Amino acid sequence: MQAASGSPTSSEASLQLLLFVDDRPSSRKQLQQIYSYLEQIKADNSFELQVVEVGEEPYLAEHFKIVATPALIKIHPAPRQALAGSNLVVQLQNLWPRWQTSVEQYESANNVEPNLQQQNSSSDTRIRSVAHSAELIQLSDEVFRLQKEKEELEEQLNFKDRVIALLAHDLRSPLTAASLALETIEIIQQPPNSGNTRLSPALMEQLIKQARSQIRAMDRLIVDILEAARGTSAELHIQPHKLEIGELCWDVIAQMKEQFKVKSQRLVTDIPNDLPTVYADRERVRQVIVNLLDNAIKYTPEEGTIQISILHRTTQKIQVSVFDNGPGIPAENRDRVFEDHFRLKRDEAKNGYGLGLGLCQRIIRAHYGHIWVDSPGNQGSCFHFTLPVYR
Repeated sequence: MQAASGSPTSSEASLQLLLFVDDRPSSRKQLQQIYSYLEQIKADNSFELQVVEVGEEPYLAEHFKIVATPALIKIHPAPRQALAGSNLVVQLQNLWPRWQTSVEQYESANNVEPNLQQQNSSSDTRIRSVAHSAELIQLSDEVFRLQKEKEELEEQLNFKDRVIALLAHDLRSPLTAASLALETIEIIQQPPNSGNTRLSPALMEQLIKQARSQIRAMDRLIVDILEAARGTSAELHIQPHKLEIGELCWDVIAQMKEQFKVKSQRLVTDIPNDLPTVYADRERVRQVIVNLLDNAIKYTPEEGTIQISILHRTTQKIQVSVFDNGPGIPAENRDRVFEDHFRLKRDEAKNGYGLGLGLCQRIIRAHYGHIWVDSPGNQGSCFHFTLPVYR
């Protein structure tokens, strides 16, 4: 008989036993009882007992599906049999004659002389090394982990390739528009003797607004890409303060006024004047509102309607909602649209990266709020998010 702690070793004994123990006093007590019983019978029996500390060999405990300790397992000859409970010695005493019979049957069937080691037994009929089994389990888990890492890295590389391909296109349009506006101002504002007509104050203001709007669009795009590059596991820093959410919404609407005009879209607002203040990071919440309105503009058809409303939902929460009358989002995808890089198949040809909604979710969760989407009657999309009321 061999009794050892730590990793089990290879064995040639016909009867092989594994004893799983932990560091509790009760487990140690049963271990001593089992040792005492086996010492009494070892003279007339050939077997090997290997002791496994579950804390040191968790893979073995998982492999043998150990749910409680101490546990005694007969791993050879087949069939495998497990004993557990507070009366292991009693169970062992009752089963020992049957186990000895199974050993005799095994030795007879394989032409093994009783009580002698078999040097060339088949690996299909006995576990020659429990330690090797543990190593295989560990290696299998490590291979699985590395495979997942490989898939994640491949996805990141593919995403970076898509970003590089799309970035040039998406930044070119607002960059060109802003450049044209600034060049027009520069040319027209040349000295009167140059022959150029000077701009009227109204046209000058319009060109400046256009340039500012396009620069902001580029800035939002860059911010989204940088946030996505940080990954979902990166900590999102917020600096919450007392915030007038209605005032912020009106500010964003004024900033995006020109974007609504491009597609002749009508904006309907329901923003009460008596809203309580919220406790939030102004610039982060601005990102959320801008992203939701950007999506609404993108998916609402020309001359369509977009609505933004704010509801004092409870004494603790304010709810902001953005509605559009676009194609809506299928029910099976309403949770997935908030995943980074996820895009509906119908939208794969559209400009964009699938970043905005994932960033929105991270921002709202950082405020201990909730964000979701529904599509009443599958007509249009309604995005909602909540923020805590300032106290």
